[in-house]
Amino acid sequence: MFSFLDYNGLQHYWWMIVSLLGALLVFMLFVQGGQTLIFSIAKTEKEKTMLLNATGRKWEITFTTLVTFGGAFFASFPLFYSTSFGGAYWVWMAILFAFIIQAVSYEFRSKANNFLGTKTFDTFLFLNGVLGSILLGVAVSTFFTGAEFSVEKGNIINQNLQKMPIISSWETPFNGLEAIWTVEKLAFLQNISLGLAVFFLARILANLYFQKIIDNHNIQRNSIKSLKINSVLFLVFFLFWLIRLLFIDGFAVNPTNQKVSMEAHKYLNNFLEMPFVLVVFLVGVVMVLMGIFINVFQKSKNGIWFSGIGTVLTVWMLLLNAGFNNTAYYPSTYNLQNSLTIYNSSSSEFTLRTMSYVSLLVPFVLAYIALVWRKLDAKNISEKDLNETEAHVY
Repeated sequence: MFSFLDYNGLQHYWWMIVSLLGALLVFMLFVQGGQTLIFSIAKTEKEKTMLLNATGRKWEITFTTLVTFGGAFFASFPLFYSTSFGGAYWVWMAILFAFIIQAVSYEFRSKANNFLGTKTFDTFLFLNGVLGSILLGVAVSTFFTGAEFSVEKGNIINQNLQKMPIISSWETPFNGLEAIWTVEKLAFLQNISLGLAVFFLARILANLYFQKIIDNHNIQRNSIKSLKINSVLFLVFFLFWLIRLLFIDGFAVNPTNQKVSMEAHKYLNNFLEMPFVLVVFLVGVVMVLMGIFINVFQKSKNGIWFSGIGTVLTVWMLLLNAGFNNTAYYPSTYNLQNSLTIYNSSSSEFTLRTMSYVSLLVPFVLAYIALVWRKLDAKNISEKDLNETEAHVY
């Protein structure tokens, strides 16, 4: 079935798949966003429990999406996996730690004789929401601003090495954390801006989801107020990041010799030279804003579907912009020629082609998730549900 695709086509195909998984992960971060709202829109312990029961229904899907995203990246672009996950490990360890305390908190928060106390686990969930969303946003921003690493593939066959060959090396002692204070071309502003934009977007999606699934007057009222505030903050940071992205120099790849060089307005040029990506990106942004508008001004409860789909489309197209059109999707600011592209960091043609057949199962997995989602959300959450002895309460 994939015989019509050559090696180049397979590399582009798998970047599309990985980018889609990344976009789905950003949408699922509404769980993290919801956890950061438990101290603001919930005024009583019962209201807080209702919020956490709403997010508790979905946290495993978010974690599974994160693992699937990482696994797909490892299988299709292993050099990125070894470079970023092996080099910027403080960032990824912080993200992993945040998800570990999330799992523990949902498991033990409402257990009898909980020696840490409910408030401790509530704080853990809040920290997971803040760290998980901001750090993932910062990590994605480095796809455009770059990181300080070097790659030497020749080490794998270097007989003079007395120890296990290391292909990728991180060239700063901070191992990824420098992304939040790198002053070169104000990259830290770009990275932090996207991190905060993802954080406030997660809170927007959480508010929209709470309005859809929770039957409680106080939560509904407070959620609308929160939605307005977080929408303004999201637009400030996202527009700052996006406008600056369109005017900064980007990392272009010469298709003939694979040399990497700086190109003025590279990411703007990518949008203009790939009109389909630009159009879908704009549609996604409009859908995100439409979801907010109909819930705030039309008193609808269906904004989560507009903003959710819009989030997936927007992030998907941004990631395609980062990797398509002869662009280095993980630039090295230490040595431009060590930058990672979909050409020099992918698995072999045989591996990509074999995995492509496995990817045909993705629609079935998505259908299963949709079925489970519908089943879990068949009944709205209310205060009455918390008093039912057979109901599972987080």
